[in-house]
Amino acid sequence: MSIRLIVGLGNPGPEYEQTRHNAGFWLVDNLANTLPGCQLQKEARFQALATKTRIGGQEVWLLEPQTFMNLSGRAVGALARFFKIAPDEILVVHDELDLQPGTAKIKKAGSSGGHNGLKDIAAALGTQDFWRLRIGVGHPREQGLKSPVIDFVLHRPRKEEQTLIDQAIAQSLAVIPLLCEGRFDIAMKQLHTVKKPDAAAG
Repeated sequence: MSIRLIVGLGNPGPEYEQTRHNAGFWLVDNLANTLPGCQLQKEARFQALATKTRIGGQEVWLLEPQTFMNLSGRAVGALARFFKIAPDEILVVHDELDLQPGTAKIKKAGSSGGHNGLKDIAAALGTQDFWRLRIGVGHPREQGLKSPVIDFVLHRPRKEEQTLIDQAIAQSLAVIPLLCEGRFDIAMKQLHTVKKPDAAAG
């Protein structure tokens, strides 16, 4: 078992580009930029931006659904069915309220935790048994904010938070080849034991 499909979650459109909810897009964009000749293209049949590339010697699809977050499962389900990719060969990258900026964690299966993108993907695949790469964006309550969660994730991070999120994405990119080689335990150990960056360092 190895990762054959990496899905970045976000909302399409310039008004959402810099918002916390688009952390999944940020990682996949960064990943594509590190791979020679890798460019996401519009794929109407999948309602997404997608491309096929090679990572860790394996053939891997990169996907950014363009349906808005709560319908992400349409793109994921369509591509997975077409190329016969099993749920446990899929890695979904998303923003995570329960993790602080600067932290990223890998997990397999589990509930959607109220994340509408994950919820729709689980419904489309008929299972929650897919991998997740959770990019911490923090929670409004921990910042003393009274704004609803949906408002929080649809706003830009503060400058110091963005620096930490970017660092967590860089650390995550370092373990992507391991996931594509099926070396999940090593990837998790490497990412989960990384020293948490200092906000002041940015």
